[in-house]
Amino acid sequence: MKHWQSQIFPIALLALLAALTFWLQKTISGDDAKRDGKLRHDPDAIAENFTVRRFDETGNLKYRLIAPYMEHFPDDDSTELKSPILISYRPDAPPITIAADHAKASAKGSTIYLWDNVSVVRAATPERPAMVARMPDLTTQPDTGIAFTNSPVEITQGQSWVKGVGAHIDNNTAIFTLQSQVTGLYIRSRPTP
Repeated sequence: MKHWQSQIFPIALLALLAALTFWLQKTISGDDAKRDGKLRHDPDAIAENFTVRRFDETGNLKYRLIAPYMEHFPDDDSTELKSPILISYRPDAPPITIAADHAKASAKGSTIYLWDNVSVVRAATPERPAMVARMPDLTTQPDTGIAFTNSPVEITQGQSWVKGVGAHIDNNTAIFTLQSQVTGLYIRSRPTP
């Protein structure tokens, strides 16, 4: 009569060999998935000194985006811009220019996140001087004409100034709203004789 301990050794050895083979197969096939490039964040397109224009349904220029350097990334369909300038137009109103050191646009450009030295400038009119708002970052949705930030904001217009934390800009209605901690100084301009 044979001992059952001597019969279990070959079965355990075969099970260990099968587990090792399964692990080796998973390790080899897992590397292939990582090397296909889908998970890498490398640019697939680079452009220098480019301009993008968007028109409304009537053919009027809605906004223009200018940047000296752009990279597009296929993994998340995002675009990174260096020194972008976004100029938004509205009929019978001065243009609004948004500039920053850096920006990242989501897929299809529906949302643009700008950071480092962000400025929003509403051009001067004969009745009032230019309005300049400065902040560390800003998120804009150019198709809807909306921009917002939760960061500190400083706005100047002539000698008047106002500061606050958080802002909402609606280019459709030309309303700039500060969210909290608002302080400022308003100096009425004197009419010229």
